[in-house]
Amino acid sequence: MTEARTPKSDESEQLSPEYRANGRKALGAAMWGFFVDMYDVYLPVVVLAPAIGYFTDANWTPVQTATLTALIFASSLIGRPLGSIIFGAMGDKLGRRRTTIIVAGGFSVSTGLIALMPGHATLGVWAPIILVVLRLLDGVFLGGEYTAANPLAMEYAPQKRRGLYGSLLNIGYPAALAVITLITIGLLAVIPSGAADSAYSRWGWRIPFAVGFVISAAMFWYYLRSVPESELWTKMTKVKNPLRTLFTGQNLRRLGVAFVVGSGAWLTLDGTVGAFSSHMKGLETPVGVINVAVLIAAIVGVIAFPLIGAAGQQWGRRRIVTWLGILNVIITPIALVVAFSDPHSSTAVIAGGSVAIFVALLVWAMITAYIMEMFPTEIRSSGYGIAYSLPSVIPAFYGYYMVALGGIMPYRFTPLVIVVIGGALLIIGAALSKDRRHVHLADVR
Repeated sequence: MTEARTPKSDESEQLSPEYRANGRKALGAAMWGFFVDMYDVYLPVVVLAPAIGYFTDANWTPVQTATLTALIFASSLIGRPLGSIIFGAMGDKLGRRRTTIIVAGGFSVSTGLIALMPGHATLGVWAPIILVVLRLLDGVFLGGEYTAANPLAMEYAPQKRRGLYGSLLNIGYPAALAVITLITIGLLAVIPSGAADSAYSRWGWRIPFAVGFVISAAMFWYYLRSVPESELWTKMTKVKNPLRTLFTGQNLRRLGVAFVVGSGAWLTLDGTVGAFSSHMKGLETPVGVINVAVLIAAIVGVIAFPLIGAAGQQWGRRRIVTWLGILNVIITPIALVVAFSDPHSSTAVIAGGSVAIFVALLVWAMITAYIMEMFPTEIRSSGYGIAYSLPSVIPAFYGYYMVALGGIMPYRFTPLVIVVIGGALLIIGAALSKDRRHVHLADVR
């Protein structure tokens, strides 16, 4: 058998067939894993939005209900940095593959338990509390998923195709959003919904969660049986304490730069995808119209992601991130104003909402390759996981920022502030970055 050889530089044309095959397995599995991850992220904001009354008291105000929806979403994002810290160090010390198998089992169980949850009528106030706790645990394990699986895949990527590999990994964002929106549209079309005791509120929402459990368990099995370990990790010199190495010297500065860009990416995402469904529902927009806007943005995003990844490889990731920041400062707020100003117009909501969500999604085609290039192999799992996850914490409370901003401006336009701040951070972070697209991951120091 030909020995699978780890390249020291960009020599992809010389790689053995076995090495190429291992790379394809790792890439395909990581794409699947990120799809599962993003599918899980969007479950509460798309699937539970029409059924949130199942977990709340009938006397709750729309703002209280929207705040709970935001907390359910935020709890998963809060768990991710914890997972990246725990499992990032594990990925650097024990291996990317082994860590991925552990976390895949964890989030499979968490998602399955949510599908079995009783509602407020049975558990009272404990229903939303338990739901939030399960989402938190889910987030911890999911934080470990991309922390281990994505470095494994990217360490097999040929240097000149790293931008494309990164965008294909993150295509799980719009792909999962599209799939889960289609599932929800289909369920709402055949299952009565609206009231807290409707069929959709009682059991219809459980179907997408059950689907999430199945695809999560399938991912666990695939990694267990088919995916090889990263050869870069296998051959590197291990460090005794990856976290200590990460939080010192030049690595700490790189983590700070990634934090700025990541905060911008999460703010633009939360101000659009995170807030859109529940916010528009609060403005009494029909759920079907909301879902169409989200679906259009997601489908176009699937097509655009590889193009953005290739553009970053051609012209530099920092340059593309800068332009995406500018678009989020200018175009996304205008599109949201169109949707929010006339929430009863299907045309305005679909046009404005789809454009806003699409533009906000685009930076995620760039983020994996951008962060992966910052950290050396011996701390790449920890560095990537924490740099990707930690910036999500502050933006995760966007629902509470919207309530606070509502005291000084019309509440319906508060997501605009969050998006503009996010776009500004993308521009600032890109200005602080260096272009590393020509450096092989094995040579990052």
